[in-house]
Amino acid sequence: QVQLVESGGGLVQPGGSLRLSCVASGVIFSLNDMYWYRQAPGKERELVATISGGGTNYADSVRGRFTISRDNAKNTVYLQMNSLKPEDTAVYYCRSRGIYTGMNYWGKGTLVTVSS
Repeated sequence: QVQLVESGGGLVQPGGSLRLSCVASGVIFSLNDMYWYRQAPGKERELVATISGGGTNYADSVRGRFTISRDNAKNTVYLQMNSLKPEDTAVYYCRSRGIYTGMNYWGKGTLVTVSS
Protein backbone atom coordinates (compact mmCIF):
# COMPACT_ATOMS: atom_id res chain seq x y z
CA GLN A 1 0.00 0.00 0.00
CA VAL A 2 1.42 3.34 -1.07
CA GLN A 3 1.33 6.18 1.41
CA LEU A 4 2.60 9.74 1.24
CA VAL A 5 2.47 11.59 4.55
CA GLU A 6 3.18 15.31 4.74
CA SER A 7 4.18 17.15 7.89
CA GLY A 8 5.69 20.44 9.01
CA GLY A 9 2.83 22.81 8.32
CA GLY A 10 1.62 25.38 10.81
CA LEU A 11 1.15 29.04 11.54
CA VAL A 12 4.05 31.36 10.74
CA GLN A 13 4.45 35.12 10.55
CA PRO A 14 5.17 36.88 7.25
CA GLY A 15 8.88 36.69 6.51
CA GLY A 16 9.24 33.46 8.46
CA SER A 17 10.30 29.99 7.37
CA LEU A 18 8.94 26.46 7.46
CA ARG A 19 10.22 23.13 6.22
CA LEU A 20 7.70 20.64 4.96
CA SER A 21 8.45 16.92 4.77
CA CYS A 22 6.75 14.14 2.84
CA VAL A 23 7.59 10.55 3.70
CA ALA A 24 6.74 7.90 1.12
CA SER A 25 6.16 4.22 1.74
CA GLY A 26 5.17 1.37 -0.55
CA VAL A 27 7.11 2.75 -3.52
CA ILE A 28 10.70 2.57 -4.70
CA PHE A 29 11.30 6.17 -3.79
CA SER A 30 14.37 6.70 -5.96
CA LEU A 31 12.35 5.72 -9.04
CA ASN A 32 9.79 8.44 -8.49
CA ASP A 33 9.73 12.05 -9.49
CA MET A 34 8.41 14.10 -6.61
CA TYR A 35 6.26 17.20 -6.58
CA TRP A 36 4.88 19.75 -4.15
CA TYR A 37 1.52 21.37 -4.91
CA ARG A 38 -0.61 23.80 -2.97
CA GLN A 39 -4.25 24.77 -2.90
CA ALA A 40 -5.38 28.03 -1.38
CA PRO A 41 -8.98 28.55 -0.26
CA GLY A 42 -11.23 29.08 -3.27
CA LYS A 43 -8.42 28.46 -5.76
CA GLU A 44 -7.28 25.57 -7.92
CA ARG A 45 -4.42 23.34 -6.92
CA GLU A 46 -1.14 24.61 -8.36
CA LEU A 47 2.27 23.06 -8.88
CA VAL A 48 4.90 24.63 -6.64
CA ALA A 49 8.07 22.61 -7.14
CA THR A 50 9.39 19.50 -8.87
CA ILE A 51 12.43 17.33 -8.30
CA SER A 52 13.37 14.73 -10.87
CA GLY A 53 16.35 13.29 -12.72
CA GLY A 54 16.35 16.48 -14.71
CA GLY A 55 16.82 18.61 -11.65
CA THR A 56 14.46 20.99 -9.89
CA ASN A 57 11.81 23.37 -11.11
CA TYR A 58 9.73 26.03 -9.39
CA ALA A 59 6.66 28.13 -9.93
CA ASP A 60 7.53 31.76 -10.62
CA SER A 61 5.71 32.78 -7.44
CA VAL A 62 8.10 30.82 -5.20
CA ARG A 63 11.37 30.77 -7.14
CA GLY A 64 14.19 32.10 -4.99
CA ARG A 65 12.24 31.58 -1.77
CA PHE A 66 11.42 27.85 -1.78
CA THR A 67 13.81 24.92 -2.19
CA ILE A 68 12.80 21.34 -2.94
CA SER A 69 15.16 18.52 -2.00
CA ARG A 70 15.05 14.79 -1.37
CA ASP A 71 16.76 12.16 0.73
CA ASN A 72 16.36 8.81 -1.00
CA ALA A 73 17.77 6.95 2.00
CA LYS A 74 14.89 8.33 4.10
CA ASN A 75 12.23 8.12 1.37
CA THR A 76 11.57 11.79 2.04
CA VAL A 77 11.10 14.92 -0.02
CA TYR A 78 11.36 18.34 1.58
CA LEU A 79 10.17 21.83 0.80
CA GLN A 80 12.13 24.57 2.54
CA MET A 81 10.04 27.73 2.48
CA ASN A 82 11.65 31.05 3.33
CA SER A 83 10.44 34.65 3.24
CA LEU A 84 6.88 33.44 3.52
CA LYS A 85 4.06 35.71 2.44
CA PRO A 86 0.35 35.69 3.32
CA GLU A 87 -0.37 34.55 -0.23
CA ASP A 88 1.59 31.35 0.47
CA THR A 89 -1.22 30.28 2.79
CA ALA A 90 -2.57 26.98 1.47
CA VAL A 91 -2.77 23.27 1.99
CA TYR A 92 0.45 21.78 0.64
CA TYR A 93 0.40 18.35 -0.96
CA CYS A 94 3.13 16.06 -2.18
CA ARG A 95 2.77 13.82 -5.18
CA SER A 96 4.88 10.99 -6.50
CA ARG A 97 5.03 9.80 -10.08
CA GLY A 98 6.79 6.59 -11.05
CA ILE A 99 9.45 7.17 -13.66
CA TYR A 100 8.70 3.91 -15.43
CA THR A 101 5.17 3.12 -14.26
CA GLY A 102 3.65 6.57 -14.53
CA MET A 103 1.65 5.81 -11.39
CA ASN A 104 0.64 8.87 -9.38
CA TYR A 105 0.04 9.04 -5.66
CA TRP A 106 -0.93 11.94 -3.43
CA GLY A 107 -0.63 12.75 0.22
CA LYS A 108 -3.46 14.23 2.25
CA GLY A 109 -1.79 17.59 2.70
CA THR A 110 -0.50 19.83 5.45
CA LEU A 111 -1.85 23.32 6.15
CA VAL A 112 0.45 26.34 6.04
CA THR A 113 -0.92 29.61 7.33
CA VAL A 114 1.09 32.80 6.97
CA SER A 115 -0.37 35.52 9.12
CA SER A 116 0.59 38.10 11.71
